[in-house]
Amino acid sequence: MTPVLIACSHGTSSLDGRAAISAVVEKVRHLLPHVAVHEAFVDVQQPEIDDVVRSTSPRPTVIVPLLLSTGFHTKVDIARAVTDAGPRATATVALGPHPLLADLLAARLHDAGLAPGDAVVLAAAGSSDPAASVDVAGMAGVLQDRIAAPVSVGFAAGAGVRIGEAVAIARANGARRVVAASYVLAPGFFADVIGRSGADLVTAPLAPDDAVAAVVVERYLNAVASVARAA
Repeated sequence: MTPVLIACSHGTSSLDGRAAISAVVEKVRHLLPHVAVHEAFVDVQQPEIDDVVRSTSPRPTVIVPLLLSTGFHTKVDIARAVTDAGPRATATVALGPHPLLADLLAARLHDAGLAPGDAVVLAAAGSSDPAASVDVAGMAGVLQDRIAAPVSVGFAAGAGVRIGEAVAIARANGARRVVAASYVLAPGFFADVIGRSGADLVTAPLAPDDAVAAVVVERYLNAVASVARAA
């Protein structure tokens, strides 16, 4: 029996954000035409992840977090849904860090006009969970391999340097311009915070680019293959 794929995102009150995430889910459905793909959320929107996982019973289910980093929602909300469902359900790691996302970020920076003398701040939502900072730092490292400009990290919330502070530091260190690389999936609260960070240029959120859907599909297929090997 082919496992169900549940694409679980945070949820947002932004209509543009909702449209961007739904577009990613539609792309995943197109890439996996023989897989039942459901959308679920951990906050703000319905249906909630626990309800969607229960609705797929007794079929095997793979939850792919539409989240860029490890954090509370992967470790608590999604983990709880998996535990409650028992051995038929599993969850993958978050979408980032991933080379395809680094390629997308680099392309967005190029399109924005990144030039010699500029500095980049990888602008992430942030979390109180230290694992999220580790994931974002990993993403910054992968991005650094793809561009000539120096890359630092800033967060909209949680632990770590705030985005506006990271922009100011890069500027004080002599950057001609500072470009905020939006490391968020969709328009919404955190994208707005990045837009107000004081950066000279701000790239668009990652969704609904095809690369995001490709990472979702990869996470799902790897999880299915892992379950098959363990059986």
